[in-house]
Order: sequence, then C-alpha cells, then structure tokens
Amino acid sequence: MTTAAEKRAKLTAPAIRQMKAEGTPVVMVTAYDYPTARAVEAAQLEAILVGDSLGMVVLGYESTVPVTMDDMIHHTRAVMRGVETVHVVADLPFMSYQISETQAVENAGRLMKEGGADAVKLEGGRTMATKIAAIVSAGIPVMAHIGLTPQTASALGGFKVQGRSLEAAKGVIDDALAVEAAGAYSVVLEAVPRQLAKIITSRLSIPTIGIGAGIECDGQVLVNGDLLGAYDRFTPRFAKRYAELQTVMQDAFRSFADEVRSGAFPTKEHGFAISRDVLEQLEGGM
Repeated sequence: MTTAAEKRAKLTAPAIRQMKAEGTPVVMVTAYDYPTARAVEAAQLEAILVGDSLGMVVLGYESTVPVTMDDMIHHTRAVMRGVETVHVVADLPFMSYQISETQAVENAGRLMKEGGADAVKLEGGRTMATKIAAIVSAGIPVMAHIGLTPQTASALGGFKVQGRSLEAAKGVIDDALAVEAAGAYSVVLEAVPRQLAKIITSRLSIPTIGIGAGIECDGQVLVNGDLLGAYDRFTPRFAKRYAELQTVMQDAFRSFADEVRSGAFPTKEHGFAISRDVLEQLEGGM
C-alpha cells in the first residue's frame, strides 16, 4: 500500500513534458464524471482528458459538434473533484476558439478558472498555431491535437486515417512542428499511420500521445466508453475493449427488474425497522 510519504505529486504540464525525456509512457483516458475520475486516480494513470467526446458517449449526440462550453465546464468540475495527482486536460469545444485569439484565450481561461482544469486541448495544426501561442502566452498550458480532428471530420471526408499520401504526411509533420513551435507541451496524434507517428515523435521534443497512431508514440489515450465497452454504438478499429460494461449493466438491470417483479427485492436486510412499542402505539391508534 502506498504511504503518504510515497504518494506522488500532482502531475503538471512540465512533468508530462519531462516524461518524454525520461522515456516514460504517458497513459491517458477520457473521463467525464466524479466516479470515473476516482477510478483513474486509484489506478494511478498520468492523465485524464475531459473530452468533447462526452457529446457522443455521455450526452447521446451524433458527433462532438453540439457540445458547449457550459457542458465542458460542468463535466470538468466533476472530474476535478475526483482527482488528487492525475493531470486533467479539458477540451475546448467546437467554435469556442476558432473565431479569434481573444475568443480562444477567454474560453481557455474559463476551463481553467471555472472548470479547474490543469490544461486545455484544441484541435488543429498550422491554422491554429496563433491561437495556441496566444493561450500559452496567457499562462495556460495547451495540448494540441492533429491528424484526424473529430470536430472538423466532415471537412476531412469523414472519420478517416490522415497522412497516407506524401503530401498529406508532410502536412501532418508541418502541423506537429507548428504546434510545438507555438508552445504546446504535448500533442495528440489521431488516426495517422504508425510510421508517420514514429517520424513525428522522433522530431518533436514534446510528447506525442497516440490514438490510432501506433506504438511508437510517447503515450496513448483511449475514450473510456470504448475501453470499458460502455458505449455500444460502435467501436473504432484502434480501440481495444478491456471490459464489457454495457453487458454488465444490462444484466444487472434485468436482475433488478426480475427481483422487483417477483418480490425477491427488497428484503428485510435492505430496509429499516422501528421498535415494537412504537409499532404497537401506531397500530393501536389506527
């Protein structure tokens, strides 16, 4: 058991960045609520992403696009209550940073001030470099996200692997270099060929965190609904299921319903009683 003296310190953006130099993988999962955050903390992972993926796996939208700043702040607050040492990154949702540098800084500031996040994440490479630089200049750590960017997936032709052609691969490399130069302390590489991810990882001084980008990245992230088998609409090819919680939940709900309908639940052990004297007085007065 870990003692108070052995307890690790809160992981900061510089600490996450230093992990690349140390050769220590960054392990990250999404979380959107207090109980999940507590489980991640107990498992001693390095980072949580409060992703705008909550729009799909929690709120039931068809994409991440409808997610609002208020949604992100609400869920980030819940996650922050559940962690002590885990590094928490909150997504800037669609159209909360694209309009101007001022808008980007203001909304990044809201995620930090109102949500309590340790850092923010935004999608885009070269086109978002000035926004990243402005946010970093305001003292807010930024995790970048390039390759497949779900918020703008329709402009990319859907949820497709990015960087397969020579021109496209060079574009992803240029995006990676641009976000590093802008001041990002790490970058998510989503759905890019593993060989391209390896090249990018070797060229950057900041950690690359892969999702569908192969083993050569400096870390890995998965959506917890995919990892836990709790989201049953579809499972991306790059995700691995480590549990089948949707099945577990359905079985538990069916068992509960069966016992209520049969009278097997609740029993005396699930309830409370009053003394015989009180009961007699109640019954005598009726």
